[in-house]
Amino acid sequence: MNTSPPPHGSSRSLHTTALASAVAVVGLLSAGCSGFGGSDSGADDTGTSRIKVAMITHGAEGDEFWERVRRGAEAAAAKDNIELTYASDADPAGQAGLVRDAVGDRVDGIAVTLARPDAMKAAVTKAKAAGIPVVGLNSGITAWQSHGLLEYFGQDESVAGRALGDKLDDLKARHALCVVHERGNVALEARCAGMRKTFGGQTENLYVDGTNMDTLTSVVADKLRQDPGIDEVVLNGAQFALAAVDSVKESGSKAKIATFDLNKDIVKAVQDGKVQFAVDQQPYLQGYLAVDAIWLHKSNGNISGGGEAPVLTGPAFVTKQNVEKIAKFAENGTR
Repeated sequence: MNTSPPPHGSSRSLHTTALASAVAVVGLLSAGCSGFGGSDSGADDTGTSRIKVAMITHGAEGDEFWERVRRGAEAAAAKDNIELTYASDADPAGQAGLVRDAVGDRVDGIAVTLARPDAMKAAVTKAKAAGIPVVGLNSGITAWQSHGLLEYFGQDESVAGRALGDKLDDLKARHALCVVHERGNVALEARCAGMRKTFGGQTENLYVDGTNMDTLTSVVADKLRQDPGIDEVVLNGAQFALAAVDSVKESGSKAKIATFDLNKDIVKAVQDGKVQFAVDQQPYLQGYLAVDAIWLHKSNGNISGGGEAPVLTGPAFVTKQNVEKIAKFAENGTR
């Protein structure tokens, strides 16, 4: 699931990547455009028609997490000689509009996130009615089948939450604070609920504004001052975990920090002991598999998971014991 906060008000960002060959360098595949498809004719250098795929997420523009999703999608598109368009809008209505735009552009496949499933259902239904295969990634593991998606790639957030709860028991934690930075996001709620199911200690949720890091830092610090019994703070995104490191300092608390999701700064924080561990859902893999799955379905009729089960990309724990093996990939922007 995505962990990026929604912007103030509605926003829309469109990014089109024309991918010329399977040996293109992924880090150089980035170009801006005002809509789906751009000016590319859809043919490669040999004149062979390429399929067009749109990836449409709820990620905030410029968020590191979604850049890793996008890099994975670009790598798969380069390998499969796909014309890929990436677009995002954190506002559910805006994201649904992007799906309708892709349908109007007659793409050959759509990869979409379902952070707010109800808001996306009509747009996904329109894509299906147009004969466009739709696969899910990152968010919507409880809704992808009912919405008629072909496949799903991501982390079962409830399973991840339960695994984190077991981890906290192993670490002898007693009172955990689960910080939710986007109220109503089903994936974040599922993580905290999953943790509550397995963690033997006390668990409570704290709702904060994920669009303002200074406010988030202050609110978490105030909560730690009010309740010195909290010995573990669980965040739902790498950037929020780094802010919580400051919260602990400001409050004088002895609480430890754990987080869902990973970036190179969290890797360093784990190495330095500032963050106990991170739960990595492998966003690069989500983007890669979603795009590759559309190509496989179009070219060979394949359906990963048989259309009955999701393909899980997490949870993968990054701890002090294994962080060195992950560090080089995080530095490359792929973990």
